[in-house]
Amino acid sequence: MILELADIRIKPGQQAAFDEAIQRGISAVISSAKGFQGFKINKGIETPERYVLQVFWDTLENHTIDFRESPAFAEWRAIVGPFFAGPPTVEHFELLAKSA
Repeated sequence: MILELADIRIKPGQQAAFDEAIQRGISAVISSAKGFQGFKINKGIETPERYVLQVFWDTLENHTIDFRESPAFAEWRAIVGPFFAGPPTVEHFELLAKSA
């Protein structure tokens, strides 16, 4: 399993609208993507305009090719992109260890 970690900064004062948009975008678009396994969204306490989105994929290619190169990616960005203060930082990780 691959973890996509997106560090998202949004425009100030848009938290309530973005909270709805990101959840709608995941349920309406990303959740039906090939290899999608689940997600977590955390929002900042000290920095309320900062969000950390974790998306779990079967393979790296499920995110980088199957999703990012599909029309669904443009649909996703149309939902959440207007809130961005700048481009999100996105990285991928493999699991090394976890608790029981």
